[in-house]
Amino acid sequence: MLLQDFQPSPPLREYVRVIQVIHFVFANGQPLPFKAYPPRPEHCLAFYPRDAESVAYPGGNAKQKRPRSVLIGQHAVVSNRYVGREFLALQVVLQPGALYRLTGIPQHELTNTFVDAEGVWSAELRRVNERLNSTAAYPEMLAIIEAFLLGRIQQAQAAHPTDAVGQLLLHPPPQASLNWLADQACLSPRQLDRKFTERMGIGPKLFARVVRFDKAFRLKNSQPELDWLSIALACGYYDYQHLAKDYLAFTGQTPNGFYLQDTQAPERTFGLLEQ
Repeated sequence: MLLQDFQPSPPLREYVRVIQVIHFVFANGQPLPFKAYPPRPEHCLAFYPRDAESVAYPGGNAKQKRPRSVLIGQHAVVSNRYVGREFLALQVVLQPGALYRLTGIPQHELTNTFVDAEGVWSAELRRVNERLNSTAAYPEMLAIIEAFLLGRIQQAQAAHPTDAVGQLLLHPPPQASLNWLADQACLSPRQLDRKFTERMGIGPKLFARVVRFDKAFRLKNSQPELDWLSIALACGYYDYQHLAKDYLAFTGQTPNGFYLQDTQAPERTFGLLEQ
């Protein structure tokens, strides 16, 4: 069983933050848990070389079966992910703005959803999927994915100042007001909001909230003994109620309610922890 992050090779780091490899095998007859995947500041290219993953959204219709490779846009809602008997996912977490640069797709079209990656890169990605299906070695899988991405970045669009704003918001300085961020990009606040939404899928204010929420979620995972007020203050919230408001908006639950649900996630079955 594996839940591990791998750093991309240096030529890819302008586009890729990390490549996550998740591999679980559940015994026959063992109940298959689902992962309540919270909003986090990321766009992804994900591959599923073994059993398919299905996803459902709160208040939505039936589960949707994901294809063997998908482009996942920025989410601001929980997505419930259902694993198969052998679940293998290779998730390329992209840098802010990279998915737009690689595809040219306005990212608001992918907000809170996903598309079949083969529909974007067709024959080239079909060959990648076939190669991933035919190997069991993680290093070979990573090499296959990196070779594909190295080819794609040769045709990528140029970076835009709003991409740098997205990077800033991943680790925001104290002075990161909307006006200050717009100044860094040499744009007006209105221009920044429009370009940021085009390239990230949501506006900078909402993106900053997702970053802060994700920090709180991960801090509780890594230090479960911390009380929620301490977590709220450590992550830049005014107080517990401020934190609870974001949890309700993003998950529909209280902070403790969502944390308890996360303790039933697939990785917990194997004593692993996503931090």
